[in-house]
Amino acid sequence: MRALLVRHGQTCGNALEEFIGSTDEPLSPEGREAAERARKDLSVKKVFVSPMLRAKQTAAILFPNAEQIEVPGLREMDFGEYERRTQASLENDPRFVAWNDSAGLEPPPGGESRGDVAARAVPAFAKALDESGEDAVFVVHGAVIMVLLSELAEPAGDFFDYWTANLGGFSAECVREDGRLVLRDVRRLP
Repeated sequence: MRALLVRHGQTCGNALEEFIGSTDEPLSPEGREAAERARKDLSVKKVFVSPMLRAKQTAAILFPNAEQIEVPGLREMDFGEYERRTQASLENDPRFVAWNDSAGLEPPPGGESRGDVAARAVPAFAKALDESGEDAVFVVHGAVIMVLLSELAEPAGDFFDYWTANLGGFSAECVREDGRLVLRDVRRLP
């Protein structure tokens, strides 16, 4: 079975290059317009979504005929004290530099590490795939996509190899090997 992982449309915070994780921000007008232009396959009947508004709004626009199934474990990374801040505003903060240098392996102050996200997102993703039993569409978040692919893709890629812009994403073949979920033939969406 294949999984399609799509990042939500742009929010106002995304446009300002802010870290938007736990903030439940809606799509911006520009984000809604871009999603309308990117409308996907109208035959999709089921979409797994993060419970966050921006993901649900994006799924409703991209796949208007699909039932949305919320998957709480696929919510965005919590950026803690860096929430709603820009990288430029934090570049002189030694804690931010250390977090950034760790590529998210360490948590930001008051937030989640990549491992924290993986601990909830990987089992939630695997369970949704098992429940689907067929090709599955997910509308989620940038860090969630990066974590899922860096944890599950074979051959393995670097965490930052899986960064994607709003409305971008990846498709992957999902297989079980010795009971473990593996993502193969990972392709960036055009």
